Parts: sequence; structure tokens; C-alpha cells
Amino acid sequence: MKPFAYTRARNQQAAVETIAQLQNAKFIAGGTNLIDLMKENVEQPNSLVDINRLELTSIVEREGGLRLGALARNSDTANHRLVRERYPLVSQAILSGASPQLRNAATNGGNLMQRTRCYYFYDVAMPCNKREPGSGCGALEGFSRMHAIFGASRQCIATHPSDMCVALAALEAVVQVEGPQGARSIPFADFHRLPGDTPQIDTNLKREELITAIDLPAASSVFSRNCYYLKVRDRASYAFALVSVAAALDIQNGAIQQARLALGGVAHKPWRLTDAEEVLKRQRPDEGTFRRAADAAMRGADGTEHNRFKIELGRRAIVRALTIAANGGRSV
Repeated sequence: MKPFAYTRARNQQAAVETIAQLQNAKFIAGGTNLIDLMKENVEQPNSLVDINRLELTSIVEREGGLRLGALARNSDTANHRLVRERYPLVSQAILSGASPQLRNAATNGGNLMQRTRCYYFYDVAMPCNKREPGSGCGALEGFSRMHAIFGASRQCIATHPSDMCVALAALEAVVQVEGPQGARSIPFADFHRLPGDTPQIDTNLKREELITAIDLPAASSVFSRNCYYLKVRDRASYAFALVSVAAALDIQNGAIQQARLALGGVAHKPWRLTDAEEVLKRQRPDEGTFRRAADAAMRGADGTEHNRFKIELGRRAIVRALTIAANGGRSV
């Protein structure tokens, strides 16, 4: 690991001012991803700015929804009474990720900022445009079983690893940030980026900006009764998704009034399925409807020799997640 300077921020303003003044500096909170990357020499910051003492840990009601503090731990968020009651999809997604030990350390803001677990990205002996722009993409001609089937480019086919972010995308969360120019709000759909020609840039967050909170809108609480997070992976726990599905339905009088669907493990960012949501509207919540939605969801998917199986896996996972969601989150 490369030596680095360490600074502890006293408050939000000091954190933002400090990071703006330093070159090649990173915020650190739980450190569950950043420290691993530093050990592997993938990330080599000159300075770390510790933000753990900032007062950003609360989870409070706001405008009928919930505001999740950026420094609230994942385990505290998942088990918070109001999150479990109003946004159980978020709780389910968080509890599907990592391990209890990691969830006790990882923060909500850090979850948004975690980087891909692509093995070529982690192996500094291999070419990787995300790690070293212009060096090439080892996954394109290599083993790509875990890689993207949506939104990829010739520069990068890595996937975003978060479970929590898939649920946040489905529920149309909003990310609150603070920077030298003041505060701003970023709709979740605009927070993460597709690789394009700049795969080294993961998000639309500016380098000197600090995530302060994540807002769950009041309108999304209508999905509290009929939702489910399904994660398909190689192991029963502590594994990243091959495909995951965040499914949420607003069912009234035997028909779907609104639907929210997002996939994880398939793209550079959580992949919202708006076409499939339209297919579900005003339809009966039955297998035929769910299959049509799944077909719409997977249009445009493009796999490699090693991950083409994800296309059919995605269809089946969507039908399964919707079926469970329609049954009140109970397996059938």
C-alpha cells in the first residue's frame, strides 16, 4: 500500500474545503471498499479525509418520505423501523449484500460510491480502462461471466456491484450532496454513469463534493406491501449478483396501478426497466403479465460467450420476483 496523509474533518464545511485543497484525495468513512482497493494498489490516494465524525447518521422523516443519512451504517438502515415499514425493498436489498460484519461498518454514502468487482479491474497486471484509461479492457476478450449485458461499451463491460443501489433506483431516490458551490440534489437515475468513452468516471458526483443524504420519496411508500428483492448468485451469501431484481407493485382492485423494476449485476449502473413497467400497468398480476414484462425488460440485452446465459436468467428472475412481490413478498 502506498503511504498517504490522513486528516479528520470536524464538520461538513471543513470536509469539503479540505478535499478541494488536496490533490488526489479521497473521503473515507467505513472504508470497506476503498481500503481493499488501496491494498491492491488499484486506488493510490495521496490523502484520506476521514468524515466519520460528521453528523450525518440520522434517519428522519422528511416531506412524507425518509432521509437516510450518508454516514448511517448499512445495518442500522436496513433494520430501522421506518425503513422496514415504508420501504422494505431497501431493507431487503441491503440485507442481501455483503456480510453482517461489513454491513456494520459500511455506510449508505459509501454503498453508492463502491467500485466494480471486475477481476480485471482488481488485477493491476491486466489491462483495464477503468483503472488506467487507454490500456484496454481485459474482459472483452477474456472471461466475462460476471459482466454487463446492458449499457456496455468497447471501453468497459464491468458491472456495478451494489444491491442497495438497485432498490434505490427502483424507488426513485434522490442523492443530496454538498460542495464548494453549495448543496445540490441528484436524481438517482443520474447519479451513476454508463462507461461510454470514460469508464474511469463512475458517477456524476464532482471530486470535491460530499454525499450528505439519500431521500426516499413519499410517493414510493405505496410499494411497501407488494415488493421483493431477488438476488441470484453463485453462493447463498457473501457473493455478488449474477442478476438481481428489485420489484415493486401498487396493486388495487386486482390490477397493477404502478410498477417499479430495476436490475442489478447486468450493467455499469443499476438498470431501471421502464418499458417493462409500462407493460405491467393496468394489468392483472398473473404469470402471463409477468412474462410479457420480462420479455420487454430483456430487449436489447447483449451478452458475451461467457455471460449470454444472463439474458434468460434475467427473464426468469423478473417473473419470479414479480410473482413474490404480488404475493405480498411471500414465496409461492
